Amino acid sequence: MSEHIVRLQWEASPHPKQPKTYNRDHQAIISPSVNIPVSAAAEYLGNEAFADPEQLLVNALASCHMLYFLAICEGSGYLVSAYEDEAAGKVSKGQDGGMWVSDIVLRPKASFSGDKQPDRETLRRLHDRAHKGCFIANSIKCHVSIDIQ
Repeated sequence: MSEHIVRLQWEASPHPKQPKTYNRDHQAIISPSVNIPVSAAAEYLGNEAFADPEQLLVNALASCHMLYFLAICEGSGYLVSAYEDEAAGKVSKGQDGGMWVSDIVLRPKASFSGDKQPDRETLRRLHDRAHKGCFIANSIKCHVSIDIQ
């Protein structure tokens, strides 16, 4: 079907605030023109100015859901004029003692233009279809809820 390649680059250097450990900053190179600065989450000695892997997972799910939602709306005759989401992921300790992203909440808010406007139930069905079709949602094991705004 398709393959998606991300090249990570990290070089050893001391942590800027705790020199007895290593710096967590690295680059995710998506393409020659897309380079994402990444670090660990701040609570794991990362750089809060950079994206962390957990944020990128939440972003991947929220973006995938939105793109699928837009495609379904277009195919159903709804004109989406704007879309935003305040998605949140929760890291928890699993039953095995390991940390994992246990829950992600999507809070999509779509605005529509044109004469055809979805009611609340139709909007719920559109989001349910988007969730079922989202490649990322189909690839993760954490609980995902959609709180329609």
